[in-house]
Amino acid sequence: MKRIFLILGVLFVVILIFVILRPSSQKIDAQAKLQLRELHVEFRETGSVNPRNRLEIKPPFAGRIEKILVNEGDAIKKGQIIVWMSSSERAAMVDAARAIGDEEYARWQDIYKPTPIVAPMSGFIIYRQKEPGQTVTSADAILVMADDLIIDANIDETDLRYIYIGKKLTMYLDAYPGEQFDGSIEHISYEARVLNNVTVYNVRIRPVEKPDMFRSGMTVTITVTAESKKDARSIPNNFITEKDHKKTITIKTGTEKKPVFEEKEVTTGVTDGKYTEIVTGLNDNETVVTLHQPKKVKTNSLMRNK
Repeated sequence: MKRIFLILGVLFVVILIFVILRPSSQKIDAQAKLQLRELHVEFRETGSVNPRNRLEIKPPFAGRIEKILVNEGDAIKKGQIIVWMSSSERAAMVDAARAIGDEEYARWQDIYKPTPIVAPMSGFIIYRQKEPGQTVTSADAILVMADDLIIDANIDETDLRYIYIGKKLTMYLDAYPGEQFDGSIEHISYEARVLNNVTVYNVRIRPVEKPDMFRSGMTVTITVTAESKKDARSIPNNFITEKDHKKTITIKTGTEKKPVFEEKEVTTGVTDGKYTEIVTGLNDNETVVTLHQPKKVKTNSLMRNK
């Protein structure tokens, strides 16, 4: 009986040694170590170029436009004469004098002067809606002017924590995707709106330098840096597995000929979508791996039925 137990004990030790020392049948697909990286967490929003203050220039009376002294894109100053108007009465009298002759026409032109329309603020013309000779009412806009062009965007309330006055942003016009320019947030609305069942806040962004092709109504893509971290101890995302709300990695120990694989739980930090910061659970000298998963061979249904 003692000999039987002795033999069984020896067999158990031999089997245990064999299991420990035998090469692993699992193959490594990829491996990596911790690297220090600068990680940026970014999200994108869509905005549009709009005037900060948009003002329609309307005449104070009904009549006829005699002259328009400005064109779209022209810079103007407050108080500058931009349109000459004739009231309906003046237009009728001048036209009657013209029918009599040039001398009578010139006399009434001198007696009954046209009325100037002046710019109510400094800015530039963004739209010219009428032309000389057209008859207009006091409800008709002859010109549209703006004092400045900014970018309006609607930010999801879940991203509002990353936004503050003075925050720097990068943007590009959808019409010119290769022309990137910078801006800073100058205002965040205090009242929310609901767009497509999403609560959003309006944000005004001032461009640092306006591109030459800047035009009202253009669509702008805005890139917002939510988080950033320098020298983050990170690994590629494909080495991290998430299961049951836990994140794990597989590390390789042992030797190259006889590797041993161990699964460890890790705590992660900032991620940029490609790399993720490892806060705890992985040492600098440890190697993380992904293991080859053999493909399951599909059996032909016709073969199974034979």
